[in-house]
Formats: sequence, C-alpha cells, structure tokens
Amino acid sequence: MSLIKLYFPFVSPVSQRARVWIPDTEEVWKSAELSRDYKNGDASLQLMLEDGTNLEHKLDPKTKNLPYLRNPDILVGENDLTALSYLHEPAVLHNLKVRFVDSKLIYTYCGIVLVAINPYEPLPIYGTDIINAYSGQNMGDMDPHIFAVAEEAYKQMARDERNQSIIVSGESGAGKTVSAKYAMRYFATVSGSASEANVEQKVLASNPIMEAIGNAKTTRNDNSSRFGKYIEIGFDNRFRIIGANMRTYLLEKSRVVFQADEERNYHVFYQLCASSHLPEYKNLKLSSANDFLYTRQGRSPVIAGVDDTKELCNTRHAFTLLGINETYQMGLFQVLAAILHLGNVEIKDRDSDSSVIPPNNRHLTAFCELVGVSYQDMTQWLCHRKLKTATETYIKTLPRLQATNARDALSKHIYAKLFNWIVEHVNKALITNVKQHSFIGVLDIYGFETFEINSFEQFCINYANEKLQQQFNMHVFKLEQEEYMKEQIPWTLIDFYDNQPCINLIEAKMGILDLLDEECKMPKGSDDSWAQKLYNTHLKTSSLFEKPRMSNRAFIVKHFADKVEYQCDGFLAKNKDTVNEEQINVLKASKFDLLVELFQDEEKATSPTGQVPGTGGRTRLSVKPDKGRDKSSKEHKKTVGCQFRNSLQMLMETLNATTPHYVRCIKPNDFKLAFTFDPKRAVQQLRACGVLETIRISAAGFPSRWTYQEFFSRYRVLMVQKDVLPDRKMTCRNVLEKLVQDQDKYQFGKTKIFFRAGQVAYLEKLRADKLRVACIRIQKTIRCWLARKKYLRKRNAAITIQRFTRGYQARCLAKFMRRTQAATIIQKYRRMYVEKKRYRQKQAAALVMQTILRAYMARQKYQGLLREHKAVIIQRHVRGWLARCWYKRCLVSILVLQCSVRRMRARRELKKLKIEARSVEHFKKLNKGMENKIMQLQRRIDEQTKDNKSINERLAGLESSHTAESERLRGELNRLRGVEEEAKNKTNQVTSLLEELERVKKELSSTQREKKTIEDWAQTYRSEMEKMVSELKEQNGSLKKEKDDLNRLIQEQSQQMTEKMARAIAEETQQLDTDLNEERSRYQNLLTEHLRLEEKYDDLKEAMVSSNVSKPGHRRTDSTHSSNESEYTYNSEYAELEEGSRAREDVTRGIDTSLTLKLQKRLTELEQEKQSLRNELENKEDQFQRARARDDAEFKKARGAELEYESLKRQELESENKKLKHNLAEMRQSLLGDKAAGAGAPGSPAYKVLLEQLNSSCEELDVRKEEVLILRSQLVSQKEAMHHKETMTEPSIYAEDVSKLKDADELKQACIGLKDTNRLLEHQLQTQRRSYDSEVETLRGELQNVKEENNRQQQLLAQNLQLPPEARIEASLQHEITRLTNENLDLMEQLEKQDRTIRKLKKQLKVYSKRIGEMGAGQTEGQTSPGQMVDEPIHPVNIPRREKDFQGMLEYKKEDELKLVKNLILELKPRGVAVNLIPGLPAYILFMCLRHADYVNDDQKVRTLLTSTINSIKKILKKRGDDFETVSFWLANTCRFLHCLKQYSGDEAFMKHNTQRQSEHCLSNFDLAEYRQVISDLAIQIYQQLIKCMENILQPMIVSGMLEHETIQGVSGVKPTGLRKRTSSIADEGTYTLDSILRQLSTFHSTMCQHGTDPELIKQVVKQQFYIIGAVTLNNLLLRKDMCSWSKGMQIRYNVSQLEEWLRDKGLMVCGAKETLEPLIQAAQLLQVKKKTDEDAEAICSMCLALTTAQIVKVLNLYTPVNEFEERVSVAFIRTIQTRLRDRCESPQLLMDTKMIYPVTFPFSPSSLALETIQIPGSLNLGFLTRV
Repeated sequence: MSLIKLYFPFVSPVSQRARVWIPDTEEVWKSAELSRDYKNGDASLQLMLEDGTNLEHKLDPKTKNLPYLRNPDILVGENDLTALSYLHEPAVLHNLKVRFVDSKLIYTYCGIVLVAINPYEPLPIYGTDIINAYSGQNMGDMDPHIFAVAEEAYKQMARDERNQSIIVSGESGAGKTVSAKYAMRYFATVSGSASEANVEQKVLASNPIMEAIGNAKTTRNDNSSRFGKYIEIGFDNRFRIIGANMRTYLLEKSRVVFQADEERNYHVFYQLCASSHLPEYKNLKLSSANDFLYTRQGRSPVIAGVDDTKELCNTRHAFTLLGINETYQMGLFQVLAAILHLGNVEIKDRDSDSSVIPPNNRHLTAFCELVGVSYQDMTQWLCHRKLKTATETYIKTLPRLQATNARDALSKHIYAKLFNWIVEHVNKALITNVKQHSFIGVLDIYGFETFEINSFEQFCINYANEKLQQQFNMHVFKLEQEEYMKEQIPWTLIDFYDNQPCINLIEAKMGILDLLDEECKMPKGSDDSWAQKLYNTHLKTSSLFEKPRMSNRAFIVKHFADKVEYQCDGFLAKNKDTVNEEQINVLKASKFDLLVELFQDEEKATSPTGQVPGTGGRTRLSVKPDKGRDKSSKEHKKTVGCQFRNSLQMLMETLNATTPHYVRCIKPNDFKLAFTFDPKRAVQQLRACGVLETIRISAAGFPSRWTYQEFFSRYRVLMVQKDVLPDRKMTCRNVLEKLVQDQDKYQFGKTKIFFRAGQVAYLEKLRADKLRVACIRIQKTIRCWLARKKYLRKRNAAITIQRFTRGYQARCLAKFMRRTQAATIIQKYRRMYVEKKRYRQKQAAALVMQTILRAYMARQKYQGLLREHKAVIIQRHVRGWLARCWYKRCLVSILVLQCSVRRMRARRELKKLKIEARSVEHFKKLNKGMENKIMQLQRRIDEQTKDNKSINERLAGLESSHTAESERLRGELNRLRGVEEEAKNKTNQVTSLLEELERVKKELSSTQREKKTIEDWAQTYRSEMEKMVSELKEQNGSLKKEKDDLNRLIQEQSQQMTEKMARAIAEETQQLDTDLNEERSRYQNLLTEHLRLEEKYDDLKEAMVSSNVSKPGHRRTDSTHSSNESEYTYNSEYAELEEGSRAREDVTRGIDTSLTLKLQKRLTELEQEKQSLRNELENKEDQFQRARARDDAEFKKARGAELEYESLKRQELESENKKLKHNLAEMRQSLLGDKAAGAGAPGSPAYKVLLEQLNSSCEELDVRKEEVLILRSQLVSQKEAMHHKETMTEPSIYAEDVSKLKDADELKQACIGLKDTNRLLEHQLQTQRRSYDSEVETLRGELQNVKEENNRQQQLLAQNLQLPPEARIEASLQHEITRLTNENLDLMEQLEKQDRTIRKLKKQLKVYSKRIGEMGAGQTEGQTSPGQMVDEPIHPVNIPRREKDFQGMLEYKKEDELKLVKNLILELKPRGVAVNLIPGLPAYILFMCLRHADYVNDDQKVRTLLTSTINSIKKILKKRGDDFETVSFWLANTCRFLHCLKQYSGDEAFMKHNTQRQSEHCLSNFDLAEYRQVISDLAIQIYQQLIKCMENILQPMIVSGMLEHETIQGVSGVKPTGLRKRTSSIADEGTYTLDSILRQLSTFHSTMCQHGTDPELIKQVVKQQFYIIGAVTLNNLLLRKDMCSWSKGMQIRYNVSQLEEWLRDKGLMVCGAKETLEPLIQAAQLLQVKKKTDEDAEAICSMCLALTTAQIVKVLNLYTPVNEFEERVSVAFIRTIQTRLRDRCESPQLLMDTKMIYPVTFPFSPSSLALETIQIPGSLNLGFLTRV
C-alpha cells in the first residue's frame, strides 16, 4: 500500500480521519486533522487545528507532497524514536517535547544515539541505587539513561574484547560535561578498582581539577569547557579500572587575558580571589576579582549558586587525592596569582616607539616575588626585545601596544604550561603498573559555538565539530547498511548530508588552515592579506564560503549547524603563538623550582618567519643575514592550527578504532529555564547533531523490522485458517502479498521482515479495524442475547403486573367515571353562575367606558375641524398673495422678454426680407437651416427638462438627509448637555484633589528638609571614615613594607641555605660514588653475596618441600595458606636472586675460566638432580592430594567431637562461675551486714582495701580459670585426635588436680606456670585461625567466581533459548569458542609462569655451579694459570697437499671427451657434489681441461669441449628441468665457468684481483669472447628455468599462505551472519601457511648457497621470488571480494613483515626484494586507511604510487566490511579518487604480470681458489684425467 492511500477515506465505518503535521512559524510544526477526506488530484487539504480552527492547506502544485502523517497516540512518548511508525522531523520533535515537558524525562533513544535534554535543575536520577539498577541490564530493558549507554559500552568491551568510545556532543550549555562526568562515575562505581590505590576515585577526582583550570562561564553556559578532552579509562582482563589517561585539545588561552561581557576567566582565578582572606593564601597578595584586569573584563565575577571558596577546597582535595602534595599545590596557586599580578602591570608610553613601566610597580614586584625572578630583568624585557644578526646583537624597544601584547602572550604561555603540567601529573597519578587489557574512551569536546565576535578559537572548535559530525554520520550510515547486508535484502545507497565540502574548505590543500599557515610564513603576513587570499581563493569556488557585506576583515563559513562569521583579527597571532624568548629565559632562571620545572622542556618560541610581527623602535638597514637564523626559520615549529589538525586526526583515528556510543545533548531554551521546551532551538540542534539525519536514513530504507515469529503473532488476526502454514516464513510471505500489493514496501530477510515507513501503521490500522469489526460483531451477538433474555424476563413480569394492574385500573376507572359524572354536573351549574355574573359586570363597565371615550373623541374631532378651517383661511390668503406676487413678476418678465424677442425677431425678419429680396435660393437655404436649428433646440429643451427632474429628485433627497441630520444634531446636543452636567460634577472633584495636592506638597517639603539634614550628617560621617581609612592604609603600607623586607631577608637566608645544602649534597654524592666504585672492585662482596644466595636457595628448597609434602599426624588446617605463602616467598626470593645475579653479571664474567669443565659437569649433575626432584615432587603432589582428601574426612569427624567437648566444658565453666559469683555475693552481704565497729567495719579504709583486693582476686581467678579451661580443651582436642581413649580420662584427673588446689596461692602459682604455655598455644591457635580464614576467603572467592560464571552461563542460555534454532547453534558455538579461548589463555599464563620458574631455577643452578667452581679453584690452582683459557675442540680439516710441479691443467684423450661429459654432467648427482665437494668443482674441472687444450693449441679440442659442455648442460636441464637442485647446481657451475673464462682470459679488466700464479695460468692461444657470450646466454636460460621452477613450487602456496590462512589468530574477529566463519588458527593437513612459504624460501636459499651461487645472483633470484609472491597475492586480492577487508589488510601486512624479517635474517634487505612487495603493501594499507574525506583521498593518492588507478579503484570497489568498525567506501569518494588520479600516465592494466622476469646480470666474481690446489675425488669416476 502506498503512503498516499492513508489520506484516503477507508471503507470501514469505524476508521478515523488522518491527522497530519503542517509547518508553523512559531511552533515549527502544528498538528491538524483532515476535516474532509483527501481525493487524488485535490489542490488543497481541508484541515482543522487542535484549537478547532478550520484551515485550508494548499499543496505544492509541482511536487504535490502531502503533509507528514502523525503517529498514533499510543506511540507518542516512546523511549526510542525509531519505534515510531512515521519517522520524520515533527514526530521526533513532538515525541521529545512530550517526554521532556509532560513526563519530565530528559533521555530518549534514537537508534544508537542517546538524546539528552538539559533540564536546568538537579534531578534525583544519578544516585548509586540508579547505577546498581542499570548495572547488568540490556540497553532496551530500562528507560533511556546515560548509565544505560555506559553499561552498553562496558558490556561490549567485555563481550567483544573491543575498545569503546562514548562521544558526547552538543551546543555549549547542553550538558556535555555533566553527561561525561556521570558516565565516568558509572564506570568507577560498577567496575571498581583492580588495586588498593582507589584508582576509580582518582579518575573522578580529575574532574574538579580540570573544571577549575579548564572551564569558565560563558554567555550560554556557567560551566563551559574551554578545552577538549578525551579520557581513556583503562581496564584489566577482569574489566576493573586500573587507570586512565587524558588527552586535551586546544585550550582557549586567550580567555586568560580577555573575556567578553557576562563571561568569566577560568574558575581557578576566582576561587583564589574568593579565598584570598584565608591565612594560607596571604602570601599570594590577592584581593577581590574586580581588582585584577584578567578577571574583571567580563563584569560578571560571581556565578549564582556557586561558592568559589568551597570549590577551591574541593579542588585542593582532588589534588591531594591525586598525589599532588601541599607544596606543589601552593606552588601552582603561586603561579596563578603571579599571572593575575602580571595582568595588572601598567605599561605606559615613553614615546611613539618605546614604552616604560613606572618604577616600583607593586603588581610587578608581587609577580617577581611570586615567581622568583629579578624585577629589573622583567622590567627590561617587558618593554624591550633582543634581536640577533650574524655580527652583533642589539636590543630594540617596543611600543606600548606591542609591549602589552607581549605581556599578555607571556601570561597565556605561563598558563598553558601550567595547564599541561597539571594534565601530565594527573595522567601520572592515573597510570598504574597493571597491564591494560582494554579501555573505554569518553570524549567531552567543545560544542558548536557562535558568538557576536568569533575568533580563531571558535573556528577550531567548529572545525572539530565538523569532523565529529562526519564521523557520526558515517557510523550511523554504516550500522544501517550492515543491518540490511546481514539480512541479505536489496540495498541502495541513501543520500545523506555530508559535510565533507566544509571540511575540505577548512583542511584541504589551499583551504583556510593551509592559507593561514602560508600567511604565517610570509615575512609581512597580516590578517588583512590573509582575508584577501581567502576571498580570492574561495569566494567564487565554494558555496560554503561567504564575505560579509559590511566588512573586509571577516568571512562566513556555512557549517553543518549554522552560518558563522569569523573576525580575521588575531588569527595569525594566535596561530603563530609566539612569545618573547628573553622573557622565557628570565623565567627559566627563576629561583622558583616549580616554574623552572614548567619551562625545562621549553623550546624557542619563534615566529614561523623568524621575524617579529610588527615594527617599532629603531631599526638598521644594513644587517648581514644570520645563517643560523635562516636555518631555524626553516625548521620552525608547527603552528597551532597544524598541531590541532594533527591531534584531531589522531582523535578521529582513535575513535574509528573503537566502537562508538553517541550522546547528543540538547539545549531546550536559551534562558536556562527548567523544563521549558523551545521548539525552534530544539529543532535547530536536532538538525545539526545528526538525530534527524539518523531518522531520515532509517526512514529512507526499511525502518520497521519484525521477525517472522513476531509478525505472525502480531498479525495472526489478519489471516484466515488456510493461510497458516507450518513454515512461518511462507505464511508471512503469503499474507503480506495479499495485504500489501506493492512489493517494494517490504522485503523478506533471513530472519526479519523489513517494512518501509508507514507500512506498519497501515498494518496496524488494518489490524485495529479488523479487531474493531470483530469486537462489534461479538458485542452485537452478546448484547442481543442479553437483551432477549432481559426482555423475556421483563415480559413475564410485565404480564403478571399488567393482570393485577388492569383489574385495579378497571375498578378505579368505574369509580372515576362515577365521580366524573357527578363533578361534571356540579361544574356545569357552577360555571354557568360564574359566567353570568362576570358578563353582567363587563357589560356595565363597557358602557361607562364607551360613553367617556365617545365624548372625548367628539371633542377632539371638533377641535381638529376648527383648526383645519382656520388653517385653510390662512393658507388661502397667503397663497393668493403669493400668486399675485408671482404673477406680477412673471408678467413684467414676460413683457420684457417679449419686447426683446420681438425686437430681435423684427430685426431678423428685416434682415431676412432684405436677403430674400436679393435671393430666393438663399432664402430657401436659410429656411432649411432654421428648421434644423429648431429641431436641435427642441432636443436641448427635452434634455434640460430631464436635468431639471433629476435635480429636483436630488433636492428632495438632500432635504430628507438634512432632516435626518437635524435630528441627529439635536440628539448630540442633548448628549452634550448631559456631558456638561458631568463636567460640572468633575470640576467639584478637581477642586478637592487640588486641596489634597497642596497638603502633599507641604509634607514633601518637610521630608526634603529632613533628608537634607541626614545627608549633611552622612557627609560628615563619610569624611571621618575616609580619614580613618587613609590612616589605616598608611599603617598597612608600612606593615607591608616591613613584611616585604622580612620576606626578602628570609628569601636571602633560604637561598644561602639552599646553596650550602646543594654543595654539601654534591660533595656527599661524589664521596658515595667513589665508595661505590671501590666496593664494586672488591671480590669479597661477590663471595658474600654468593653465600647469601646459597642459603636462600636452601631455605626456599626446604620451604617448597615442606609446603607440598604433608607431615604424618599433622592436622590439615593451613595447608593451602602455607603453600600460597611458600609460592609467594619462592617467587619473591627468586626475583631477588635474578636481580642480584643480573646486577653482578659483569663481575662474574671475570671468574677464572679454568673451572669451566667442572662447572659443566656439576651443572649436568644438578640438572639430573633437578629432574629427579621434579619427578619426586610430582609424586609427592599426587600423594598429598590423596592424603588431603583423606584428612578432610578425618578432620570433619575430629572437629565434630571437639566442638561437642568444648560445649560441655563451656557449660561446666558457666556453672562454676555461677557458684563462685553466688559465694562472693553471700560473703559481701555478710560483710556488709556485720554491725560491729572497728577497723573492719563497712566503709572503713581497711575494709575497702580488703574488698578491692578480694574483687581483683576474684576477677583474676575468673580469667585464669577461663584460660586454664581453654587450654585444657585444646589439649584434650589434640590428644583426642591421636588417641581417643586416653583423652576421655583426662578431664577427671585435671578436675581432681584443680579441686586439690583450694588455696589461692596454689591457684596463682598454677596459673603462672601455665601462662607461658597458654600464650604459645594461643599464638598457634591464632595462626591456625588466620590460615583458616585465608583459606575460607580463597574458597569464597572461588565460589563467587563460580557463581558469576554460572550466572553468566544461565544468562547466555536464556538468551540462546530466545534465538531461532540456527542462531542458537551459532551463538552456542561462539560462546563455547570464547570459553575455550579464555581457558587456553589461563593455561598459557600458567605455562608461562612455570617457564619463568624453570628459568629462575636454571639461573640459580648456574650461580651454584659457579660457587662450586670457586670452591674447587684452590685445588686446580697449581695446574692451571689464572690467565689460561680452555679452548674448544677444533674440528680437523683435511688440507690437500699440493704437488710442486702441478700447473692447474687436466689432460684427457679426445676419445674420453664423451666419458668426461657423461660422468661430469649427465650422470652427476648435485646433492652429493654439493655436500661433499667444493662448490663449482665441475666448472673448475671443465676449465682446467679447456686450459690444457689451449696449452697444446688444439682448436678442435677446444671447440668440441665447449660445444659438448653446452649441449650436455642443456640436455640435463631439459631432462631434469623441474628439479630445483639440478637447475640451481648448473646455474652456479655455468656462472663459475663463465667467470673462469673471464678471469683467465688475459683481459686486464678481469685480472685485477688475480694473484701472480693465477695470472700465469691465463689462456695463451685462443680468444673465447664469443664462447663467453654463448655461455652467458646459457646462464640466462638456466636462470629463467630456475625462476619457472621456483614459480611452480611457490604458486600453490602463495594464495593459501598469504591470503587465506589466518596468521594472526583473532584479528578478523567474529564476522557478521552470512559470511564464512572464523578460520581455524591451526592449518589443516595439506594446507599451506606462511611458514610453508618461509620454509620453502629458506630451502631455496640454502640450496643455492650450498651450490656456490654468486651472492649477487642470489639477490636477483630472491627479488624475483618476492615479485612473484607479491604479484600473485595482489592479483588474487583484486579478484576476491571476500579478501578486501580491514582485517585482511592487517593479515597481509603482518605476512609481509614476516617476509621482511626473513630478508633481514638472510642479509638480503638491500637486494630490492622489499620494493617488489610495495604494491601489495600499499594495497594492504589501502584496505586499512580511512576512506571518507577528501583529505583521505589525497593521502591515498600520495601513498599508492605503486598501484595503478584501476587497481586502486578496484580495491575500493571490492572493499567489504566484515567487522563492525569497517565501513563501505562511498561512490563519491571513489569518484574523487578517479578525479585526482586522472592525470596519471600509466597503463590501464588491472592485474600484475606474474610471468614477468627481471633482466638478470652476472657480475664478475673472481675466484680466489688456485687451480693447482684442486683435487679430483674418485667418486666422480674421472680417473682418465691426468694432472699436468
């Protein structure tokens, strides 16, 4: 079903109209509901908003895109945004708003991203209980939380054995630092520490320190991090915290010297100023923050709700916890206070080119005292600068502005050094000696920033956010892609926002940073020139770069989040980051140790150009250039931008090498209001931080995913019975094909069904509709049954009721009818009477009214007639008068008009008559014209008549309007009269108010007089106080002066004492060194040390035997403890022994070597004894184990009897104590009851003394009795274990003995006698108890581990049971493999431990053997001198005896030539010759024969011998060409024969290295240069045959050994489902490995060396071998997609490194073989490098020079991710590569030519062997040869 159909009306009557989202300017998106169903083709939608307003939403006529559909209400507020059916921006925004505002939930998942909204108020959701609740839980089981992300990272680290990263990002003030802090707190709480050093507390303690020195208040955030940090929290193999490491990025140093309005400097400055009143900070000479320039510029020194004094205490506590003692802390605070004082140093103008500091500047004095430098030096170099030339050095003054900038630069530099020092020491405190197994990185880096003024810091911050955003986009895209690949469904690349162009604009070649660095190198570079370069380079070429309209010193960059305008001022200076070198030298010479430590590694901070920016002071024109200065300018340090780019690149590499977890922090509003959600701000951040991009990527594919079982269970209601099949996959497929016609809307994966956006909503709607219809049907049936049942019950009841009711009603009706009839009769008569009476009354009243009314009407009518008659008379006279007047006027007017007309007519007539008289025709014409005029006049009269009528009508209308207006004016007049009345009333009120005002004025004047009096008094008081303050200041100044004098005196004394102590220490150190050298020279110390080690060895041996062998009759109480102690002692003692032996290794080398044989013999005996002891130890261990099991059973029985006996004794003791107490109480009562007077009376001194003695004696007696009884019980228990019968009779004897001792003295003596024995036994008992406790703790730990393992196995089993069968089997196998791997690792650790023990034993034996040798040295002193050496036996060498007359020639008969060739070439076995004879012997024999032929001048013999030799060699190569030994043998002999021909040719070029004898043996008759060429060609053929032979042998090994075999086990890791499983680390039988290749190469090399092949020729052969290996491997890599992965690149690089190691071992690194592997190496590197940005493309192009363009593109196209950290290469990236490599001039060949053989050369290698010394062995059967 298409998404558009969801807007159509559904057939089901229960369906609801669709709800949509429409854009809105205020709320971004508004919800609306369709008020009319949409039909295809409609141009608009009729909507109704939530407030009931109707709205017509017009659609885009081009796209016809419908508005976004709204999710069902049931989905609103979901924990995960990806669970929404419709994935789009309004749904995300609405879901976040509902969760944040309505539910007060600040965390929400969006796939792999955790969206965290800053609530701007503390929430109780971060306690330890919350941490414990999230610990061990899956990420989706509980509500979204930062702890859930941390737990997921922790579990993945433990499960996947892969490092993790948590990337926290967002705008400033969104809560990034807090989120990162809570994540680290979670790790510290959950994992604990691996040692007792409280590492987790130290990790958390780093937060307040870094916040104090790196955080500051900005306009957006009160605690904004002004630096980036990446904290790696290290874990051991048990995943406990063992340490941490922090990396910082781009500290905002400019904040030290400048802050914008409403901002602060770093917190630590304000903490110190707030604590300045405390006594420990008095020496810092600080005061309020408003008194210092560096802390008052922002005019906001206080943060609401923050106590800076308390924060400083927390900072100091954190310093202490991290091991930074009080001295260092005060030193740090001293440096910080010095920075504040330095900022207050005022520099004034001396003239235009120089500046000066006023004398006795107190802030500069304080600075110098705090940092321990000279006041004069600082004054000098704050206003001057030293310049050096080749010939001289001179000092240049600085203007005030440059001096001020230099002062600020020094302050920033000191703070940066201090910051780095603190970070370094924090890292040192967090580092432990335990080996790190894995880590979790927490990235808290500055968010995207844009202010009114943006400078270099904001530019770098936004650049870093661009890189992080790109990494996030690529990672999200990779995860989405991997899911589809895992399920094997069709996948098309989604076009998502890529900010690579913006990154290229910043970091690419000729980018902003590149141009900035280039401008910094220019001698006269400035911010303006740099800005112009930016405009010229990017303004027309990049759409992301703009120029502001009103500025030429700024530029605009379109970042992924927003446009930002950067001011160019200060970019170059901040990028150079220079500081005056002389100022640094002054600080280095400080007496303050901490400051010297800060600058001990300081490099010279010169500008990149070696010049001082800006000019000022005097200059010299003719100065010779300084060569050293030019050199230093070339080797200048990197700029800040370059350093930041490199560190950012390292960060990205680290993040890419880990599994990232994302936390996106959202700032809900700009006013820091709690739980206030601004949709505009939120949607800006959602668009910028990638959340909406994640949603868009998911929505573009298949965002909804169901397993087949889940789908079947969910939508079973949409199926009919016949659709349900045993195969769930087929069932789901059939149902979906019926329900959704468009098959593009879903895809079937291996285990899941994937749906397009909105399809699940459609299915849910179908399901809901069907369920609703089914519910209605069920309701209808049930309601019908209930209604019928109820109806029948009511019907029966109604019938019964009706029967009784109707009878009752009938009776009532009869009675009613009777009563009605009677009442009717009564009413009839009553009504008649009433109506009759009423009629008569009305009739009489009507008559009276008619009479009065008629009389009144008659009178009125008469009056009217009278008035009318009088009006008529008046009207008649008036009208007559008016008529007469009008008549008279008309008559006069008519007469005048008539006269005028008649006169005019008469004249006309006269004129006409005259004309007529003249012409009759003319008269006719005139008559005709007159007629026309008459007609015109008639028409005009008609028109005027019409106009008059219209005018009359208008006059009538005006008259009516005038009447209406008159009425309105009358009404207005009446209203004004009322207003006038009100005005009169108000006038009276105004009068009263004026009176009140006069009264108030009087009171005000009196108040002013009182105020003036108070002000006068205040002025007097102020003057007095000012006078008092001035006096106090004077006193304070004098006291300060005295204090300064005392401090200076103390410092001088301390300096003298320090110098004296330094001299004393130096002298003492020198004396100690002398004594140490003397001690080392004494031999007696060595003997003493040997004795001590020997004694230790005996002790350890006895302890080891005693710990492992159980003594008979000894009870098992502390066997485990003792064995553990002995093992620990053994290891520690042997560690000391090893250290002692290593420390004295140089001394023992000087022992007399005459004892070597005895020591060897003794060593052999000790080895045998050690072996026997080891066997005996193993036997004893077996016996001990069996005895231990037996003793356990006996111990349990004995222990039970012992406990029973002890309980009886305890009861006895309690009864005796009760009796004694009773007797004592009776005696006291008797004493107190005695009333006799005297000395013994109660209360007397004697009585009190006696009573006290008696009490003490009783207490002591009780104690002694308890000790005796305990002792007896222990003795009894011990004797019980040995002989039970005798023990049972002992208590009675002891009881009798005790009963006999009735006297107190006897008891005391008995207790004293038993006291020592009791203490000894008690000590033994405590020792046993401690050993028992330790054993119990060990067993508890093991039990706890077993429980944890059991729980883990149960969890894994539960998870496996939830998986499908295939996945269950695969997971079980994976778990089993993991378990076996862990067990193997444990066994390997035990094996390594045993190996170390064996090595220590061997070293110990060597020490004792040396000791034995020394003991026997006296016996052999007379036989061997001290300097005599015992030489090793020399193997005898047979040196042949040379005959005197032999000339190095061999004579043979011509008929023996065939026999010579046969025996020497055809039938010769290379193996025997190579092993037993000298190399190249056949070549020497052949040449000696050839020499004889030359000697006798037999050209035929020479020709036939050479021809036969060449042919025979070819024949044997043809016959045995596949045998490498044969080919190698004859290659070596052919080359040797060729060298002999050259060496003895007589050519001076080849005779340089000959001896005189060899020169005499040169050929004398024939020139064999042509034959040398033939033999050289033969050697080339043999070489090629050798290469082919090696290729045939190596070819089957290369692919398997170099590519397929997993040389590094575990690198590939667990691969996704669908790919091949992990290969075994042990090669199967018949499978070639890398070791097979290396062994074969070694065989080739050793064979050639045995055959005497020339070393240069061996190098060429090895080069060809490596070329074959590299070419075959690369070709297979280019043709196998499964091999193009990151892990395979790692394997290839490791294999190549092993090949290089082989070359190194053979001494062949310079043969050029390594260069032949360069294409393969670059291909492996290409598989491993980043392939995302244009910078990566540039790196690839510069790196892959040995690969062709086709090969690079092929590898990129074949690159296949097989692990989660890998990503596919985008098409755009490949196109970028192709564009960059377009200009390469190379062949388009893809594969390398494996048949190519490098041209071979045979460098001349003369032989030093004399021919006359060569003897012919008889095994060659060459007895027919005669030596000449």
